[in-house]
Amino acid sequence: MKRAYLSLGSNLGNRRRNLQQALYLLQCPELVVERVSSIYETEPQEVVCQPWFLNLVAEIRTSLEPMALLRRAQQVERHMGRTRTLPKGPRVIDIDVLLYEDLVLNLEGLIVPHPAMTRRRFVLEPLAELAPSLRHPLTGKTVAQHLEETLTQRSRPYELWED
Repeated sequence: MKRAYLSLGSNLGNRRRNLQQALYLLQCPELVVERVSSIYETEPQEVVCQPWFLNLVAEIRTSLEPMALLRRAQQVERHMGRTRTLPKGPRVIDIDVLLYEDLVLNLEGLIVPHPAMTRRRFVLEPLAELAPSLRHPLTGKTVAQHLEETLTQRSRPYELWED
């Protein structure tokens, strides 16, 4: 099984429950959630007139290939009522594939590593909690180094993740 990292976020409804439900729905024989970061409350980016997000990162083990993993994430989003009406707008759940082993992919609909992850504190902070010394396959920098570069963005710990 391969190691991958997923970012999950929600800013509509019961945000914490949405994250819990998404983690539960993602799991299948081909995908096991191994570790989950704490939850962080994060200021919206780009479209700022919307509720703050709750975000976390999950470390998973999967036998799914990268595109199949993306399809699984999108299936969970649809099941939970995600609609894509406003880019960067409010959402019940958002699941992004951040990293898949040390692969570098540029496929239609999927870029790995996630192209915006090095600029997003709401991704880097929970990822650094799980894997601070993990190196980005393109930049060669660690997650902790990238996190230092995003200190002007606002986020705050929301709560520790408990199973």
